[in-house]
Amino acid sequence: MKKVSAMVKSMPGTELTAFAHQANEKVGAVIIGGHFQGLGIVRSLAKHNIPIYLLDQELCIGRFSRYPKKFVRCPSVRQEVPFLNFLTDLAKKENIEGWIIYPNDDETVYFLAKYKEQLQEYYRIPTPPLDVVKFTHEKKLTYQLAEESGIAIPKTFYPGNLEALEQLDLEFPVIIKPSIKEPFYSKTRKKAIRIDDKEELVQEFERALSIIDGSQIMIQELIPGGPSYLFSVGSLYKDGEFLGKVVARRTRQHPMDFGHATTYAETMDIPELEEIAAKILGLIGFYGLSEVEFMLDPRDGRYKLIEINARPWGWHTLAIGAGVDLPYLLYQDMLGEEGLQNGFVKNTKWIRLTTDIPTVIAEIFRGRLKVTDYVNSLRGKKQFAVLSLRDPLPFIAELLMLPYMWKKRGF
Repeated sequence: MKKVSAMVKSMPGTELTAFAHQANEKVGAVIIGGHFQGLGIVRSLAKHNIPIYLLDQELCIGRFSRYPKKFVRCPSVRQEVPFLNFLTDLAKKENIEGWIIYPNDDETVYFLAKYKEQLQEYYRIPTPPLDVVKFTHEKKLTYQLAEESGIAIPKTFYPGNLEALEQLDLEFPVIIKPSIKEPFYSKTRKKAIRIDDKEELVQEFERALSIIDGSQIMIQELIPGGPSYLFSVGSLYKDGEFLGKVVARRTRQHPMDFGHATTYAETMDIPELEEIAAKILGLIGFYGLSEVEFMLDPRDGRYKLIEINARPWGWHTLAIGAGVDLPYLLYQDMLGEEGLQNGFVKNTKWIRLTTDIPTVIAEIFRGRLKVTDYVNSLRGKKQFAVLSLRDPLPFIAELLMLPYMWKKRGF
């Protein structure tokens, strides 16, 4: 597989002249997705008096924030043509041409990459084009590129059908997961499924076949250790270097075994992870905000690549708490302004209270977490996902919306 070079249109600065007529106006941001990670971007940019339009297709906590200039209900991104027409009409109707779009989920990233050429006539699109994004969107391509480049990954198989599955020589437990998140996640509410024997593997494989094509089903070794061995590098990456970065251990997630989302993370100094993350992002020619996930394999001491999220991730505000405002750095870079925040404060904690507290209670009852360890994990500098005294309504709304979010999102 050849290295993918960054496309000119994905780089900031190439779109500046297209919106020169707005030189005297403040360039704003269009944030697609008003869940807690979108709220983090809202608060980041609002500190710099950047006007914000927040879009979501459903009820979300971000709309209760004091900061967005306007909340607009939008069509589902899965309805590609209506969503494309909605965005272009919005730019013209609201006179927000040239604003920067921030996506907050994988489907929106894929949509922006697919329609980048059409959309950048109306907006500044930091999302790279599809021939770059495909290496983050499809894990099978991620793993193939990593293997060819000497980056460690979990042992992974792509049987394709039941006959090939029967021929695999596996050591259990393993996990079964999709190469592309959707529609598998929507149908199962799981990112991965643990398998303990051959009979269970066949059953789950057949179930997966009823949801997605066999070519998208992966069988992967289960790295032992749990979330305490889960690490990530979150960054703004451009032209072979980090303009801003943060490294974190994601100690708790919900659910703990194969989490939908992180509930607790803390910054750590691990230069090796920074090097590996920079290498894979460089290989695909990436530009923008991303989270590169790893798991430390206690059996051989190697960090193994799990996935790349080509967008702001759930705990991205940990970076802000650690002194690196990644959403604003991206804003600056898209406008051709210099911004560099390459250091971050170590041992900063990030907590999403509404999911972390139930997770902690469950772990304590299972005997896998001591109360004293939990209390100690809260010491030091903290960044809360939603709770804010300056902007309190989103947290109140989140508490009231918990039953709704459990039903709609599973967390």
